Amino acid sequence: MRNVLRVAVLLGMVFSVVESTVRAEGQGTPVATWPQWRGPTRDGQIPVGTIWPAKLAGNNLQTLWRLPLGPSYSGPIVAVDRVFVTETRNAKEEVVKALDRRTGNVIWEVSWPGAMSMPFFAKSNGDWIRSTPAYDGESLYVAGIRDLLVCLDAKTGAERWRVDFPSRYKSSLPAFGFVCSPLAVGDALYVQAGSSLFKLDKRTGESIWRTLTDEGGMNGSAFSSPYLAQLGGAEQLLVQTRTKLAGVDPETGSVRWEQEVPAFRGMNILTPTVFRDSVFTSTYGGKSFLYTPTTVGAKPKVETTWTNKVEGYMSSPVVVGNHVYLHLRNQRLTCIDMTTGKSTWTTTPFGKYMSLVANGDKILALDERGILVLFRANPEKFEQLDTRQISEQDTWAHLAICGDEVFIRERKAMTVYRWADVE
Repeated sequence: MRNVLRVAVLLGMVFSVVESTVRAEGQGTPVATWPQWRGPTRDGQIPVGTIWPAKLAGNNLQTLWRLPLGPSYSGPIVAVDRVFVTETRNAKEEVVKALDRRTGNVIWEVSWPGAMSMPFFAKSNGDWIRSTPAYDGESLYVAGIRDLLVCLDAKTGAERWRVDFPSRYKSSLPAFGFVCSPLAVGDALYVQAGSSLFKLDKRTGESIWRTLTDEGGMNGSAFSSPYLAQLGGAEQLLVQTRTKLAGVDPETGSVRWEQEVPAFRGMNILTPTVFRDSVFTSTYGGKSFLYTPTTVGAKPKVETTWTNKVEGYMSSPVVVGNHVYLHLRNQRLTCIDMTTGKSTWTTTPFGKYMSLVANGDKILALDERGILVLFRANPEKFEQLDTRQISEQDTWAHLAICGDEVFIRERKAMTVYRWADVE
């Protein structure tokens, strides 16, 4: 809980902007938003006090609006009055749109040339834009597939700056495109691109520091996204490259500690997950691990608290209480006791990917087949509450939930639903 609260404080600028905007318009309580990858606290958790229904069928989930779009894997970003989405158009250019949150009408649209072809073994998953943008109440930070980062005025869509990492830093173009989702904190923007981890001045795009550089391209092709937390009383960025997990000083860029993480061909994808003073991760071709960084004298050390043979893949997990709920490479959901590393249950298969959002003792999961699954965070058994086919298209983008609204980015559409009947 301390780590969640710390991230919430560091992202306080977002919420202060949201809150002041809403109250200035006389709307009373703040409107729930979804400003970044995996939500307000970047860990797939809904703020306390939101009520979800027990069922998904019938009128419990009603369509508010739907807008056809080009393909994208970027999750939607939700502000007080608008929704930001990306798309790849005609396999040639990348497009960012701001949509009216109530109606889906387009407020503004910008585009730039941007496309690349995936390797043959990943071709079936598409060649379109991947990274989920970040929003800080004033600017929108969008990663283009060709290792390009663009800062837009969130109100008008006007471009404020851009960084072409291969051009500026002579880094290699990542084979799978720009995947990392930017992290905005205070006046800084943290992002894994250009074969490194960067801290940028978010007002200008200029580099403040660069670290974890791998000119061989493995780090530049990072699949994970950074997470800011406190471990052992020390604030640090938790970063997964293709080969290792590291803790980085957010002010100086110095690497506090690092730990090699076994994975097949660098399939080290999950966003680092914090539990107390430890970090959980799970890899394709590896295992699940709980690592605990410590300091012995002045020398950092990383202890492997436990391992579990189950293999995660692309789906970042959620933690509820002392348990982590994880979607696996073999397409099953599992529950692991974080204090012991023992699995308490594992399901039959779902889809290849699941985005997970937790609210108290409930978890809503969207798999890539367009199926929503609502289940209880019960460590004793898998307790499915309901399921619903929500789309006939594939749904690889992370879902967003704001109050009684559910935002689902289908491959070729943006659809918004409303919880109509809560408990």
